[in-house]
Amino acid sequence: MELTPEKQARLAHVARRYYLEDWKQIDIAHELGVSRPLISRMLTEARELGVVEILVHEPGAGSARLLDRLRQFSSIQGGVLVEDGGDDDATNRLLSQGAVDVLRQIGTRSLGVGWGYLIGQLVTWLEENPQPNSSVTDICPLVGNASIPARNYQSNENVRLMAQQLGAVPHFLYLPALPDNLEEKQLLCSTEVYRQIYQQWEGLDTALVNISNYPSSPDFASLVRYGSLLQQQHACGRMLVYYFNEAGTVIQSEQDFAIQIPLDTLKRCPNIIGVCSANTSTKALRGALRSGVFTHIVARASLAQTLFGQN
Repeated sequence: MELTPEKQARLAHVARRYYLEDWKQIDIAHELGVSRPLISRMLTEARELGVVEILVHEPGAGSARLLDRLRQFSSIQGGVLVEDGGDDDATNRLLSQGAVDVLRQIGTRSLGVGWGYLIGQLVTWLEENPQPNSSVTDICPLVGNASIPARNYQSNENVRLMAQQLGAVPHFLYLPALPDNLEEKQLLCSTEVYRQIYQQWEGLDTALVNISNYPSSPDFASLVRYGSLLQQQHACGRMLVYYFNEAGTVIQSEQDFAIQIPLDTLKRCPNIIGVCSANTSTKALRGALRSGVFTHIVARASLAQTLFGQN
């Protein structure tokens, strides 16, 4: 069928009336002084000639395509992407639910949990939505307790509450996340308390780790642990108490005295879920994905889209 400019304009007019302006076919026919069956044929012809393209958005299809792109971009195997909520709190609740969904998909049994704002939000979500039939049997912290009172950084308390809502057995780490110096860390890591938690770390099948921005608040004595390394290597994000840059390099310091799961031990865990919060930046997500640490990701779909220049 030949599509002249005049015919294309006429088909486009009919299609605009019908698809965009919600006119009935009979009303378009009256406007043009033709029969309704002719309008129906013109709409069919408009689709066949490419004047009209119909795109159907299946529920979740956009997120599935975006996850496929993330798999190509990085080493992740899967995850959950959520829509933005009405505000940051609503978004963080959706992200928390997404993290629990990934645990269910994986069939997690032995779980290690990080800390940070989103982990605190996850604990709150679980208190409101307990999961007594969860597959999780054991849960432990991946980092020691902070000296600050903020609940998000009280590792043992978060583990206790999560275990309660997941029907799991909690295991605790009775050591500080940040001892006074490297010598104190070495002393604490020689204790039976540390040996027991290290055994738990080696037996994990899943680690749930925050992905957050740098600089973060509170600072966790990063200056003492790293000197000027974080600035020199352009740190942009944090997971547990490790910092990384946009190239995915986890920044190492010989003076780092944080007590947390060793990076090599973490990398041996079969499933490592990186969970972003509502305000995690594009740079932090990009660096986390490039690090090769994570097997699954939980993030806002709109954040993931920014990796590919889509706003």
